[in-house]
Amino acid sequence: MSEVKRGLSDAAYNPKAGEKYVPFIPANKVMPEFTVTAIIIGILMAIVFGAANAYLGLRVGMTISASIPAAVISMGIIRGIMKKESILENNMVQTIGSAGESLAAGAIFTLPALFIWSQELGMDAPNLFRIIVISLIGGILGVLLMVPLRKALIVNEHGKLPYPEGTACAEVLVAGEVGGSKAKTVFMGLGIGALYKFIADGIKLFPSKIEWKITGYKGAAIGGDVLPALLGVGFIIGPRIAAYMLGGAVLGWLVIIPLISHIGGFITVPVYPASVPIAELGSGDIWHYYIRYIGAGAVAFGGIISLIKSLPLIVRTFKEALGGFKAGFENESNLRTDQDMSMKLVVVGVIVLILVMIFTDIIPVGVMGAILIAIFGFFFATVSSRLVGLVGSSSNPVSGMTIATLLITSIIFKAIGFDGPAGMIGALSVGAVICIVAAIAGDTSQDLKTGFLVGATPRKQQYGELIGVIASGLVIGFILMLLNNAWGFGSNELPAPQATLMRLVVEGVMQGNLPWALVFTGIGIGVVIELMGIPVLPVAVGLYLPIHLSTPIMVGGLLRGILEKRKEAEAVIKEKIESGVLYSSGLIAGEGLLGILLAIFAVIPIEDKTLGDVIAFGDGVLGKYGALIMFILLVLTLMKYSIWKKVED
Repeated sequence: MSEVKRGLSDAAYNPKAGEKYVPFIPANKVMPEFTVTAIIIGILMAIVFGAANAYLGLRVGMTISASIPAAVISMGIIRGIMKKESILENNMVQTIGSAGESLAAGAIFTLPALFIWSQELGMDAPNLFRIIVISLIGGILGVLLMVPLRKALIVNEHGKLPYPEGTACAEVLVAGEVGGSKAKTVFMGLGIGALYKFIADGIKLFPSKIEWKITGYKGAAIGGDVLPALLGVGFIIGPRIAAYMLGGAVLGWLVIIPLISHIGGFITVPVYPASVPIAELGSGDIWHYYIRYIGAGAVAFGGIISLIKSLPLIVRTFKEALGGFKAGFENESNLRTDQDMSMKLVVVGVIVLILVMIFTDIIPVGVMGAILIAIFGFFFATVSSRLVGLVGSSSNPVSGMTIATLLITSIIFKAIGFDGPAGMIGALSVGAVICIVAAIAGDTSQDLKTGFLVGATPRKQQYGELIGVIASGLVIGFILMLLNNAWGFGSNELPAPQATLMRLVVEGVMQGNLPWALVFTGIGIGVVIELMGIPVLPVAVGLYLPIHLSTPIMVGGLLRGILEKRKEAEAVIKEKIESGVLYSSGLIAGEGLLGILLAIFAVIPIEDKTLGDVIAFGDGVLGKYGALIMFILLVLTLMKYSIWKKVED
């Protein structure tokens, strides 16, 4: 790869002291940016990647960034098909599109708990309008609260805060000459991911979940959900994080479950929270009744410890945020690349949203809940915006922020007598808004970094973020309703791990019915992992989730690890990894969108069946070995677009 193809100047990475950064498109040059084309394509990307990430997050408890895939698809459409050339239009598409993924992440990490409560505790079913309003208020607050931070974090800290995803997206946009071929890679992954998902879970030609018991080792089992999204996630996160996750899964399924199974064989009475003796439970049952509580304790510890480690940065960023509000009122720049949304509009918007929560019951949080949202919202928006600049969106401890919010809110609500079902719903609503605020603030800061590097107009990007938030917020409620009606949250199809964890936190404070011995066991495991110098969260997530999710993720991680170790030119390896990431993003989006379609089939009645039952004629006829062969073929397609991809050195 030549230096011209690399794109951004060295000043984008190593600015000289006192030197003002000149973006790829200078401030004095005006290009099409906030166009009807960019808005329409961006809204479609927000809905598509929002829906796909909602499905993915409800299955595995994590989401993937939509910025680069949205930018690449945009270039394929705007440059390849429409023959228009405007890097700023493409940047606007990814700005709007990535907002959908972030809002979906915040929503699915919390709101499914409301559905679980309605099924298990007999509470009223969640109201669609209320879910939409929670999503919109959280998303809009996340964008508005990031506005005064832009100059402090993006401009003044240029060269100090790398914003890895934002910088990578800028590189992709600048190298837009090859956008057409890259877009083809994404679409190919999308098509193969959707087709594979349809064959596996649509017509059910082979089982998507396979498992083998380990003979002579009671309770031990290993298996995998042989699906494209998990393979893609593994390639994107890489071998190290994938190995941490698998390590947690091995600890659960090959150590703790067999230990419980062995000891439980001598106990003839049920051990809480199970209702039958352990001797009658299989490995999956032991995971359901015991391991997930241990994992929840480890995840909670990991989230909070990551927050504690960030306290110095939190204090510094909070001070900068206060200064940002003051500077926003005093400094109105005429420079195109330095124009933010009106600070007066930001302040009025925030106040109006808080007043809506105080004086209406649309979001059932009460006056105290609205005050907590105002405090935690501003606080965690600043934390999220700075942390993603240092460690990237994938390592942003949104779960830790949400857990801390839920703990404090639940304690306060219970102390003032706002408890019972109403208090639980109120506490979770506060947590849901804050979770969305933190996710959107982090995404907005990454997008503004991309815009800073390529020369976008910040004000237009901020309006683009609001459009993406509103588009995905209006849709996410319907998606949650659909998925819950099709399979139910907390089921094998949609375990909703993050939302289940948030539910346990609120129930533990409000009702005091958690098996605290198991939770503290998980916390103890987290402490040991932390003392060993290993990141707690990925190991804890692997412990919390079934091993069937971690094994295919490890396969994807291994493929990337093999690629990174190959003895080829650095530029060639970089190109192959980028191609693999784009193809993996397509696999994830393809499976996610087909999953939404299958959910629709699952709720459409046809005589005494559903449409999903009608098309499912296979009933897993190929068996688990056939499923393993199909997964190997899927792995080969990923190798074709990564390890075996032909690149000119």
